Amino acid sequence: MNEKRCLTAKEKASYGVGAVGKDMVYMLSASYIQYYYYDLLGMSAMALGVILLIARVFDAFNDPIMGVIVARTRTKWGKFRPWLLIGTITNAIILFVMFACPPKLNGAGMIAYAAVFYILWGVTYTMMDIPFWSMIPAFTKGGKERENLTTLARSCAGVGSAIVQIFTLMAVHFLGNAFGGNGNNNIEIIGFKWFALIIACLFVAFILITCINVKEKSTVNMETVSVKKMFKALIQNDQAMSVVITIVCVNTALYITSNLVIYFFKYDLGGTRWYADNTVFNTVGGASQILAMMLLYPVLRKFFNSIKIFYISLAMSVIGYITLLLFAMCGVRSLAVFLIPGVLIMASAGMNNVLVTVFLANTVDYGELKNGRRDESVIFSMQTFVVKLATGLAIFVTSAALQFLNLKSGDSSKVAQTMDLSGMVSNSSKMGLRMVMTIIPILGLVFAFFWFRSKYILTDSKLNEISSELEKKFR
Repeated sequence: MNEKRCLTAKEKASYGVGAVGKDMVYMLSASYIQYYYYDLLGMSAMALGVILLIARVFDAFNDPIMGVIVARTRTKWGKFRPWLLIGTITNAIILFVMFACPPKLNGAGMIAYAAVFYILWGVTYTMMDIPFWSMIPAFTKGGKERENLTTLARSCAGVGSAIVQIFTLMAVHFLGNAFGGNGNNNIEIIGFKWFALIIACLFVAFILITCINVKEKSTVNMETVSVKKMFKALIQNDQAMSVVITIVCVNTALYITSNLVIYFFKYDLGGTRWYADNTVFNTVGGASQILAMMLLYPVLRKFFNSIKIFYISLAMSVIGYITLLLFAMCGVRSLAVFLIPGVLIMASAGMNNVLVTVFLANTVDYGELKNGRRDESVIFSMQTFVVKLATGLAIFVTSAALQFLNLKSGDSSKVAQTMDLSGMVSNSSKMGLRMVMTIIPILGLVFAFFWFRSKYILTDSKLNEISSELEKKFR
């Protein structure tokens, strides 16, 4: 193995820039594909829900396969950068095509178009995502340097997600108005097409910076995790199973709300600039999530253990959902008031992001003592798997709700989107929307609480006991 020198500031920045680009693309697809095809193009919500669920689950199982392919790659450019570049270019093209659905398509043709390109998008994103994160050991020394780079990249990825989450609707309306011609077309459809092109170009440019400036300094043996290994580790490690099921419930609850909040602002609160209100809501919510991870969790950790903080987090989220429902049912129209439940829910999500890693790490030691095998890479690979599974489940639930409630503008809204659309929706549909985006998540969180409380046994004292046992065993 070649000797590795310390990373330069240029290399660190280049890798961080790549992380920004890749999560901009991911967030655009994850947060707006349902809105684009269902609300704007008028596609069947249930058909879309089935497509997105199948694609997400397939994508989750596809990750280990791509890991094996990358591990076996041998080129003069290394094993990671070729796939990183190929995956990025193809994914960027498909992203644009996915948000540029031909206007003449409808019915079965639109369903086929959405299915083909969304599944291809997931496959090509995995093609670049796996080598992006897996290449870290090939150009870092390990230890503090590797840890710091990973933290930097995760933070930059969060910035990329936040940029798209905050600015998409404002940019879509601006671009739609700029290129919407005579106003006979839905400006949001046009806006999404051009915004997707901009994001795709930035994605390619940012990853090119990574590929040019970050080179493998050594050959590494990339440990791959198969689906069989993941499920075997789950079956043999009951504590890992308890955490994974909890994560799925908590994330599904959050994603249901995040997928529906755009409809809440558009059709319930309404207003001529509902998309601007949605932008402010996402901005405050995103800031709350980051601050909770960086500040609130460390403060609470001084007074409570991780399990108690998790219960506090769940309570915050439930209170946020109840408050959101009560405000909506009481006819509150002020954006400032709705920021209160938004902060509670998103701050809880921020702390849960930290706690998930803590709880999974604890199950590694437990599994080593119980099974005599340290499945560290297998256990942590489940984070991506369960997030994608939760995303698919949430999209299916929200699609079923949208189909039942008939919440969409579709082809009937081929005018400039400057009017108040809240009057287009019946009060019963509005009430249904409020219930789905609050009651179902609450039920999921309550189940997660009782499941976790009854199954998870790794308290601080238990972990100390396990640590002592492992020291004796390998002394």
